[in-house]
Amino acid sequence: MQGSTDSQSWISSVLPGAASCRNQCFTHYIKGTESTANHLCLSSILIREGLLIMENTRFAGILGTGHYAPEKILTNADLEKMVDTSDEWIRTRTGIETRHIAAQSENTSDLCVHAAKQAMEAAGVTADDIDFILVATASPDYVVPSTACLVQDKLGCTHAGAMDISAGCSGYIYAVAVASNMVKAGMYKHILVIGAEILSRLVNWHDRSTCILFGDGAGAAVIGETEEGYGLLASDLGSDGSLGKILDIPASGVAEPVTHRAIDSGRIYIHMEGPEVFKAAVRHMGATTLKTLEKAGVEKDDIDMFIAHQANNRIIQAIAKRLQVPADHMWVNVDRFGNTSAASVGIALDEAVRAGKVKHGDIVVLTGFGAGLTWGCDVMRWM
Repeated sequence: MQGSTDSQSWISSVLPGAASCRNQCFTHYIKGTESTANHLCLSSILIREGLLIMENTRFAGILGTGHYAPEKILTNADLEKMVDTSDEWIRTRTGIETRHIAAQSENTSDLCVHAAKQAMEAAGVTADDIDFILVATASPDYVVPSTACLVQDKLGCTHAGAMDISAGCSGYIYAVAVASNMVKAGMYKHILVIGAEILSRLVNWHDRSTCILFGDGAGAAVIGETEEGYGLLASDLGSDGSLGKILDIPASGVAEPVTHRAIDSGRIYIHMEGPEVFKAAVRHMGATTLKTLEKAGVEKDDIDMFIAHQANNRIIQAIAKRLQVPADHMWVNVDRFGNTSAASVGIALDEAVRAGKVKHGDIVVLTGFGAGLTWGCDVMRWM
C-alpha cells in the first residue's frame, strides 16, 4: 500500500460501503477472514485509516477533579504598598485582582494533598486504588525526592509509583495526556494527576513586572478507564528549548548553582521577558488547540467548555477570539487566582465542573503554554 488514498481504494474494493458501515461491519468481516495474514493486514489498514476500533481498545479520561487554594489572599491594594504599581495598572494589563499565597507552614506537597483528596472523593476512589501519581510543578518541595513521592507517602498510596513532570505552566496538560495514555495502554487503572505551585517563594517581591502575576494553588484529577468514546479524544504536546531563556529561573540547578552572588543579583527568582512570552503564548496555544481539534475530529463550534492556562486575561481573550469561542463556553478565574502555573488549568477545570458548567458528553478543551518553552492541548468528551 502506498499511502492513505491507495489504502482507501483497496478497502472500498474488498468492503463495499466502507465509508458508511465502519466498525461493526469491519469487525464482522475480519472475524470471517480465512487467512491470519489477511486478517492482520486488513486490521492494521483499518486501524490506520481510523475505521476500526479493536475490541480490546481502552478509553481513558478524567473521573473526578479537585483543587485547593491557600487561605491568605493578596490583593492589588496590598501590592501597591510593596512595589511601585497600582490596582488599575495590574487589572488593565493582566486582569488579575487577587491571588492566594501559601502559609510558611505549607509546602507544594501539602497543597497537592488537599486537591488530591477532593479529586479522589469525586472519583469515588481510595488511596489503595491509586496505581500511579504524576505531579506537575516548577516549585517542588525539593530537587530530590520528587514531590510526587512525598504526596504518595502523605496520602498513603502504598501501591503507587510516582514521579514529577517539569513542563512549566503546561504541566497539567502534559500530565493528563501522559496519564490517560498510560491507562489506555493497560499499565494502570487509576492515576492521580496534580498540578501544584508555590510560586510566591520563587518571585522577587521587589520586581513589579513579575511579583504581581503569580499565585499559589493546586488542581488535581483522577484518570481512569471510561466508556467507549469518552475521555481523552486527542492531545498535542510541543516544545521549543531555543526560547527557554525568555522564561526561566537562571540560578536553579547545576548549570548555575545557587550562590551568594546569585542571591544578591536576583538570579534565583523567576525571570520573564513579558512581550516575547505573550507573543509566543498566543501563537502556540492557538496552533496546538487547532491541531488537537483536528486530531480529535472536533470542530471549533463543538466546544462546550474551553479552559486556557490562566496567565493573563489578554492572552486568554486573544486565543478565544482566534478560535471564536463564545464567553459562555469559557472558564476564566485569573482575576481571583493570578497565574498559578501548572495548577491553573486544573483549578479552573474543577471550578467549572463544580459550578455545573461541564456536563456528561460535553467537549472540553484544555490548552496551555509555559516555561521550556512548552505548550499543549487535551480534547476530551466528558464522562
